[in-house]
Amino acid sequence: MTAKQAPEPSGAAPVGGPGSRAGGGTGRGAAVRRRSLVLAGAAVLAAVTAGCGIRTTSVPVDAGGAPSRMSCDPPPAATPEPDPGAASEAARTSAAPRTEAVYLVCASGLATMDRTLRLPTGGGAARVAAAQALLDALAQQPSEAERQAGFATYVQGPLTVSEGRDGDPEGALRLSRQPEDLAPAALSQIVCTYAGAGAVAAGAVPLGGPGDYPVRHYVCDRAVKERPESPVPTRSA
Repeated sequence: MTAKQAPEPSGAAPVGGPGSRAGGGTGRGAAVRRRSLVLAGAAVLAAVTAGCGIRTTSVPVDAGGAPSRMSCDPPPAATPEPDPGAASEAARTSAAPRTEAVYLVCASGLATMDRTLRLPTGGGAARVAAAQALLDALAQQPSEAERQAGFATYVQGPLTVSEGRDGDPEGALRLSRQPEDLAPAALSQIVCTYAGAGAVAAGAVPLGGPGDYPVRHYVCDRAVKERPESPVPTRSA
């Protein structure tokens, strides 16, 4: 007698039947979706880098300071016309005119500019007259050509200078305003101009004011010329 084959359980899917095909279909769908995402990302990247090739950003970028347009080159024939009311009588009449360099501010530093002045030589009154002539030149506004080149002055009149008092260091000069009360750039201009004029000072410049404060020896060094807005250094006598 031939044995009968036992019936298969209800609901069981035969091996390799529709259930197996469904699982394989799910794997292929996931692969297709991954490929679609990769292609979409590549398309976005290509769009960003296309054209000028520069991505915009909302984050500020420090590109450094703006380039200065100031040449700081003295223009030809830049010396302003003398102002009869600016210079003192002694400074105007005590010597023949000659070219002297004064320090003006340009591009956040100090730069020299030639001025035609009467600077007497010698000590005492002649030295004070030379110091006053330089002070008057510093207080005079630069010419239009000089301003276009970037030059400016922080020295403001009226400002006078006189000889030191008894007890002051040798060669001392006293301004009509306390040096510490002047704008740092103005004091830097005065100190460097006096230090560069052999008729006034050699090396450190002994300056005081109208008060009882002691005279200080101010120094014009490289740091002062590069950063005139900083306090002017002093040294002991």
